[in-house]
Amino acid sequence: MNPITGGVSQALRNSIPEWDKHGHQSQVLCFDDPDSEFFKNENLSIISLGPAKSSWQYASKLMPWLMSNLSNYDVVIVEGIWQYHSFAVSKAIRKLRLSNAKCPKFFIMPHGMLDPYFQKAESRKLKAIRNEIYWRLIESKNIKQADAVLFTCEEELLLARQTFKGYQPQKEINVGFGIPAVPAYTNAMKESFLAISHLAQNEKYFLFLSRIHPKKGADILIDVYGQWIKNSTSPIDQLPSLIVAGPGLETDYGQKLLDSVAAYGLNSKIVFTGMLSKDSKWGAFYGSEAYVLCSHQENFGISVVESLACAKPVIISDQINIWREIDHEGAGIICKDDAESLKLAFQKWFDLSNEQKKQMNENAAKTYLKYFHVAAATQKMIDSIR
Repeated sequence: MNPITGGVSQALRNSIPEWDKHGHQSQVLCFDDPDSEFFKNENLSIISLGPAKSSWQYASKLMPWLMSNLSNYDVVIVEGIWQYHSFAVSKAIRKLRLSNAKCPKFFIMPHGMLDPYFQKAESRKLKAIRNEIYWRLIESKNIKQADAVLFTCEEELLLARQTFKGYQPQKEINVGFGIPAVPAYTNAMKESFLAISHLAQNEKYFLFLSRIHPKKGADILIDVYGQWIKNSTSPIDQLPSLIVAGPGLETDYGQKLLDSVAAYGLNSKIVFTGMLSKDSKWGAFYGSEAYVLCSHQENFGISVVESLACAKPVIISDQINIWREIDHEGAGIICKDDAESLKLAFQKWFDLSNEQKKQMNENAAKTYLKYFHVAAATQKMIDSIR
C-alpha cells in the first residue's frame, strides 16, 4: 500500500471511500512493514501482516489470519496475481468450502497482469517461462476457483483470453474503474508546480507523469521530442517544454534518460521534477498542453484519467487499455508504442487549430465523466458483485 507504488494502492484509496458511501465497510489486508512511515497519515482501515519476504511476497502470518477471520467477511477481492497472496486466499477459500464453513464470495482482479505483453516482451523471456510454469501449477487453479474475474475495461477482459492455455474462469465481468473528481484549479497549484519545475510563468509544456520505467516508454518520448526540437525552425524558447515527472530517475534506466537529454543539449527544455504530489501534481496537469504516455503496456492508466478529469487531452499509445473510449470521444490522439507513430501523433497535435484543441479539452472532461468517474464505476462493481 506504499503510495509510491501507484497503481493498485491508489485504486483502493480512490474506490474504498465510495464503497463507504454505499454502506459497505471495507478493509485492506497487505504485507507492508507495519512501521512504514506512510501509515501515519492513512485514512483507510488497513491490516498489515508484513514485511513480506522474497519476490513471491511470502507472509507467514497470512494463512493463520485467513483461516481465523475470512468467514467474517461477505466478499474477498484478491488484487493482483502471481504472488503468495492469491495462492493463500485461494487455498483458504477451498478449505472453508470443503468444511462447509461460512465462506465469502471470492473474486480476483488481475489489474492487467494477464496481458499477453508480459509473455511476449523481449526483456521478459525468463520471467515468461517462470509465469508459464507457475500458471500451470498454481495460478490457473486460483482463477478457476474464483466466483468471477473482475476487469477494469473491455480491452483488458479480451486480452486476458489470449495469454495462457487452460484459462477457464467461472465468469468474467468488466466492472469498470474510476477516480474521484479532481480538486478544482487554484493559483496555489500553479505556483507549487512552477516552484519545482522552474518554468516561466506562462511557458507551454507537455506532461509525462508516471514511474520512470522502460515499460512506460519515456525513452521513446525523449528521443522523439529531442529530434523534433533539433529539426524545428522555430527559436527554441518559443517551443513547448517537456516535463518528465515521477520516481525512478536514480535507476540505470533513469540515467539513460538523463544521458539522452544531455546528448541532445536539451537540459533547459526537458525538465525532470521527480515525483509530484498534491498541489504541484495538479498544477502540472492543469497547466499542460496535453498529457503524453507512450507505454508498451498499461492496464488502465490512472494518470491518463486524471488528465482527462482536468480537461486536458492525452497523446497515448494503443497499448493503454482505455484508448478505445478516449479515441471514440475525441479526447486525445492515439498512436502505436514506437517512435515513428509518436512522431506522427505530435504532428497531428501541432496541426490542430486553437478551436480544435479547445474542443479536445471539452471532450476530455466529458470522457472522464462518462466512463471514468469513481461513483459510476463503484456502482457498477457493487451491482456486478451482487
